[in-house]
Amino acid sequence: MAAAGGLPAESADERGRGGLWAALAGLTTRGRSFLAAGVAAAICAFVLGQEDLLRVGLLLAVLPLVCTVVLYRTRYRVAGSRRLEPGRVPAGSEARVQLRIDNVSRLHTGLLMLQDRVPYVLGPRPRFVLDRVEAGGKREVSYRVRSDLRGRYPLGPLQLRLTDPFGMCELTRAFSAYDTLTVIPRTEPLPPVRLSGEAAGYGDGRHRSLALAGEDDVIPRGYRHGDDLRRVHWRSTARYGELMVRREEQPQRARCTVLLDTRDIAYAGAGPDSAFEWAVSGAASALVHMLERGFSVRLLTDTGSSVPGEGAGGFAGTTQDSSDSAGLMMDTLAVVDHSDGGGLSRAYDVLRGGNEGLLIGFFGDLDEEQAAVAAKMRRRSGAAVAFVLDSGLWTQGGPEHGPVEERLRLLREAGWTALAVPPGAALPDLWRQAGRERTNAGAASGGAAGTAGGWS
Repeated sequence: MAAAGGLPAESADERGRGGLWAALAGLTTRGRSFLAAGVAAAICAFVLGQEDLLRVGLLLAVLPLVCTVVLYRTRYRVAGSRRLEPGRVPAGSEARVQLRIDNVSRLHTGLLMLQDRVPYVLGPRPRFVLDRVEAGGKREVSYRVRSDLRGRYPLGPLQLRLTDPFGMCELTRAFSAYDTLTVIPRTEPLPPVRLSGEAAGYGDGRHRSLALAGEDDVIPRGYRHGDDLRRVHWRSTARYGELMVRREEQPQRARCTVLLDTRDIAYAGAGPDSAFEWAVSGAASALVHMLERGFSVRLLTDTGSSVPGEGAGGFAGTTQDSSDSAGLMMDTLAVVDHSDGGGLSRAYDVLRGGNEGLLIGFFGDLDEEQAAVAAKMRRRSGAAVAFVLDSGLWTQGGPEHGPVEERLRLLREAGWTALAVPPGAALPDLWRQAGRERTNAGAASGGAAGTAGGWS
């Protein structure tokens, strides 16, 4: 089975052959009825001494057996391929799966029944009936899949059911390969909002070279066609035995960390409209938005784990293409689940290691202790925005939690721009509100707040 990337098609000529006795198990209801009728007629002919009835019984019994042997001995060589477009879709969107069957043998095939295995959450199992395929011919069919739940879902393996012209026997041939459909969280386009202050070296025309900025990648690179010969680094050229040039000065990109609280005790309820799914979708929207704005972005969870990136500190978007960085993080968010941890201390240990720039947090229920830990995260960050969800409000009859306003007050006193997220809230509206509150806070403090972080 070929995937969308162009892997070689897989042949199904010998797959599923378990011997002639296994082929007899493929007799259809019609074939079994003919066989039973023939045996019964033969027995009656023997008891009654009727030779004509015996001939009829033998004909009825032999016909399904001959069809089974002929179908078993027929060496169809069929290749199958699958194309998935696209391979990564947001929750609630459709993807198209195109199947292609090629007859690579010199014989015409019989009637083919094609079936692809898909998880039940993607819809009903697709089945197709194909007419006989001429030698060297091909047939193409397609179907659509859709899921409201994010995740990674296998498609396949593909199965072919061969049948004889009389419908006496059916044999199954299965391919072994399968493809994977990745359903990522829904994302919403966010409005351009700017906090007071910009990160040094980003958005204000100030540039620093990679060497002066302290980045890891300071080695001169290989010569490329069109490079100015005045930039040749002769010492490195002599050392490596190939022409090396000095790197151009590059701007130091502003950093942004998106923190996602995945603690199981912080959320109640499940399903596409639950508080946890809103937080995952919000984190995905923020990641895409910040990457599009030119930030180096890192995805961090309460467990202290982050999506690995090529830049220093695990920030993606520094040397990677933004689309590749977004795809990597989206694949992670597609399968992220609740953690068993009860606190945010491991995420705090990661954040306190250095200046993280802008910090955007999506939190579930916070008790007094965890609110204090979250408040301390702001000390190392230039600007911090928190979206706090009280899952008790998101579920009918949910557990009672401490006052959300009290938790928000603790965060705001530490310098966070903290907002409560009511059920069904639209993230773009909250995004604008956070921008207004941040701007007002900066104006009230004489422009001192948020001098080290910015977002747009």
